[in-house]
Amino acid sequence: MKATVSQQLQEQGADFLLTVKGNQKTLHRQIRSQFQGKRKIPFVATDHEISHGQDITWTLRAKAAPEHIREAWIGTSWVVEMAASGTRDGKPFQAIHLFLTSLRTTPEALLQLVRDRWSIEGWHWIRDTQLHEDAHRYRGNGAGAMATLRTAALNLLRLADFESIRAGMQVVMHDIRALLAMARRQPQPNPG
Repeated sequence: MKATVSQQLQEQGADFLLTVKGNQKTLHRQIRSQFQGKRKIPFVATDHEISHGQDITWTLRAKAAPEHIREAWIGTSWVVEMAASGTRDGKPFQAIHLFLTSLRTTPEALLQLVRDRWSIEGWHWIRDTQLHEDAHRYRGNGAGAMATLRTAALNLLRLADFESIRAGMQVVMHDIRALLAMARRQPQPNPG
């Protein structure tokens, strides 16, 4: 029998927080069912964020993984549902994501870990949808060089306080000096 990812991680002494997507139909349905109806959900944490044109409430609910999931996904201790709802750029927004985790921690700490993970995935989503990184087929050192240039460009756009990467790229795409000038105006941290 082939070892699962969760089992391999446990054998190496690592914890995991795995996203369960819709293409894992059975597992997705099994986890989703744990949060439906009037089931008791022992661990709940919420957070509210207003920034960058967003007003989002994050609600994490977690409970002990049922035996059939623990058997199939060795090391799993919790099944987790993360719901986000509110507005983005004035439009209603709602999303639900499901996770398996081996971590045994507070709901608040787990909420922060899931949100941190979403911010990383969001960074990769921007790189693919705005910069079309996955479509490029560079060879040798070209891939690393282009990734470095993309990272620098995204960081400069953020330093220049653009709320939208797309809008920022349209403003500076033909004039890099404008972007560099905007980034230079940002206050520098005091080294002392």
